[in-house]
Amino acid sequence: MNTISMLARAGLCSGLAIALAGCMTSTPVYDKHFGEAVRTVQAMQTLNPDAAKNTDTVAGVDGRAATAAMDRYSGQFRNPQADTSAFTVGVGTGNSLDAQAR
Repeated sequence: MNTISMLARAGLCSGLAIALAGCMTSTPVYDKHFGEAVRTVQAMQTLNPDAAKNTDTVAGVDGRAATAAMDRYSGQFRNPQADTSAFTVGVGTGNSLDAQAR
């Protein structure tokens, strides 16, 4: 009988502790730092925070050259090269060595 009442008392105390822990509020502490990690990482990833204020023209490739490069790049995916057999990778006929010797 004594063991059963001890277990009941321990269970009651555990249940009461869990119930009171559920009512405890610690959100002001967490809310104060909420989003801090995201803001820190975002600031670390920003190269130039004042980039929007720069009104100089962008130096680089002109439009025609950029369009041609992008067309060439995307054409590689429209017409991919034929895959070679896995057994012939690194094995040649020796023609490339003959061409280098000339």
